[in-house]
Order: sequence, then structure tokens, then C-alpha cells
Amino acid sequence: MSADTRLEELGGSGLGEVDERAFSGLAERHRRELHVHCYRMLGSFEDAEDTVQETFLRAWRRRETFEGRSTFRAWLYRIATNACLDLLAKCRPEPATGGEVPWLQPYPDRLLDELPAGDADEPETVAVARETIELAYLVAVQHLAPRPRAVLILRDVLGWPAKDVAGLLGDSVNSVNSALQRARAGMREHLPAERQDWTGGGEEDAGTRELVRRYTDASVATDIDGLAALLRDDVRCSMPPTPGLHVGRDTVLNDWVESGFEGMGHLRAVLTSVNRQPAVAFYLWRKREVAYLPLTIDVLRVTGGAITEIVTFHDDRFPRLGLPERLPADGTE
Repeated sequence: MSADTRLEELGGSGLGEVDERAFSGLAERHRRELHVHCYRMLGSFEDAEDTVQETFLRAWRRRETFEGRSTFRAWLYRIATNACLDLLAKCRPEPATGGEVPWLQPYPDRLLDELPAGDADEPETVAVARETIELAYLVAVQHLAPRPRAVLILRDVLGWPAKDVAGLLGDSVNSVNSALQRARAGMREHLPAERQDWTGGGEEDAGTRELVRRYTDASVATDIDGLAALLRDDVRCSMPPTPGLHVGRDTVLNDWVESGFEGMGHLRAVLTSVNRQPAVAFYLWRKREVAYLPLTIDVLRVTGGAITEIVTFHDDRFPRLGLPERLPADGTE
């Protein structure tokens, strides 16, 4: 007998009679979507993992409080949201002066593919799902105060009615609507200009794929001029958790040159996707290891046929992203 069948037989209100194994089976069905929800709230993959574990622990301990007035899924979302708010109340990190988010971590598309399909065939649903997991959206969300942040995600991403959000937060509907207006205004302030009118383009088009290929080739060749041709004038570049936001093609390229990019040595690259954006993982030849080892991963935002943002993550992210731990020699070293 499945856990779902068992809950249905109990009328949706008898969780107190469900054993731990059955309860775990019920909860685990929602792990990935709860993880993504917590990730949107917190901006950190690892903090989201810890918070989902805390959510399941709280749910098990409070299982007798589930009275069946809402779905089991909605009940878990309620607990997860409050767990995020509790964490943010203890230690809410602030974005850096330049607006970058040092605690930002990438989310691999291979795990996003595990999300339940739901109404994914509806174009609007697909658009919302894609745009609200992009790094630009995540960064903007992190600038919001915790409760308006929760309201925005629950209302605009999950589509909860204002009444249900008010019940979750212990607020009035008017307070929720006011918080949503403030949150939307805050998002407009921190989102890139072209991101405000994002309408969704579905899968990457051929032009984007070609641009990423050219970026990859120029990077492996440490070709500064080749890279310059691909970047928009106002391109933004950051490298969380390293502080610093570089804005403008010349500023970004000068930083790369000063950092020794042109003398980097032998590089190889692996194309991947992160946060529903194209990404390139770079590996550097290490003679002692007789292999290419992880270096950095660039997550790209492409607008109008040019690269408008590069978020670079360190090599410690490679395992989480399912990337190879090393690449073999290719005979050119």
C-alpha cells in the first residue's frame, strides 16, 4: 500500500496514525519542489538543503496538527516557508555595496528537471518557472526583506491566493497585498532593465548556442579580443563569494587581464546549464596531476545576441553541479 493511499484512507486528517516510513514516503515526493522554494527564499543551495531537512523534521514532529483543511503539499510549503523565515531572522545576510550576493550558489538544471510536471504544458507556467530560477531573479529577491520576499514567492511564483498567504504569515489580506506591492517595486529596482519585460524564449535558440560556443572557444584560447566582441557594453561580472562587481566591457576585460587570464595556460571546457541558463565549466591543466582539474564555471545571461552578465563560481561548486572531477590529457599539453 502506498503512502498516498494510506493518507487517503485516513481522510487526509490522520497523520498522527501514519508511521515514520509512510510519512517519509509522503514527504519525499515533494522534496525537490520544496528545495527549489527554499532556494528562492535563501539564494543558497546548501542552506536550502538544510532547511528542507528542518522542514521534514518539523512536519514529523507536528504531524498531528495536520487537520486536512489544506493539502499535505500546501502544509509542507507552510512549514518550509516558516523555516526559511526563522533562518533569516537569526542571520539575514545583506547584499554587498555593489548589489552582488556573496552567498549566491548555482542550481543545476539536472535537478530542476526532477520537478513535478504540473501544468508545465501551459506556456505561462513554463515562463514563470524559467524566469524565477534565473540568477538575476534570485539576486533581486535577496534584496527584499524576508516577509515581503515570502509574499512575492508565494503569490507570484506559486500562485497562492492572498487569503492563504495571509493565513500562513498570520497577517491580514490587506497587509499581504501591501507587502506584495512593496516586493514588486523592490524587484523592479534590482532587476536588469531588459529583465523587467522578460517574456520567456523557451529553449535556447540557435543564436544563443552559437554565442556560447564562440565564448567557450575564445575563453579556451584566452583570446581577449574575441571575448570583447561577444560582451555587451554594459556587461556585468561577479564571482560569489568573492566580493566585487565589475560593470562595463572595458572594466571586465581589464580585470581579467590584470588577473593573469592571458597567461592562464592550457584550458578545456564542458558545456552545461545552470538555473536554466547556459554555463561553461573550465578546467586548467595541472602537470603534476597529469589531468585538467576544475577551475571555474561561468553562468551566462544572453540578451539581444550579446552576453549581458557573467556570474562565475569557484571549483567547489563542480560536485554539486554533477561535473567531472577531472578531464584526461588530450595530447596538447
